[in-house]
Amino acid sequence: MESLAEHRRVSGPVVYGFLRLLRASAARQGGALMASLAEYCRSHELLLSGVFTERSAATGSAAFTGLLDVLALPDTYGVVAPAASHLGTKPIAGERQKRIETAGARLLLVRGLRSPRPSGHGPTSPPSAGRRRRSLGPAPALDAET
Repeated sequence: MESLAEHRRVSGPVVYGFLRLLRASAARQGGALMASLAEYCRSHELLLSGVFTERSAATGSAAFTGLLDVLALPDTYGVVAPAASHLGTKPIAGERQKRIETAGARLLLVRGLRSPRPSGHGPTSPPSAGRRRRSLGPAPALDAET
């Protein structure tokens, strides 16, 4: 009898990571951000095949060009980044997101949506004095910050 797929090593869709590290500390560069990409891919059954890292603010970076090159490979599903801010400033990020989509890939953000409010802070709770009420819906991708 064949074993179930859950008991076999099955590789998920292939994704590539993208990090923009202009002023990040060494611990954040090497550990936390890479770990967040790896954990996101593991929990969503994605195969993280590589990570491209941009370390300069230049718009024509070799890291992003390399990312676009691998997106042309067969069986590439998409790009995973910690947040939209890793694609650059808002105008640059918007253009890069369009280029990723034009390549036929999906952009997956580890922190793409704002987390829900803790209990007691929902729409049925009375608003606190001096606080503005925020939308519970998803945040636009370009408003997510690291």
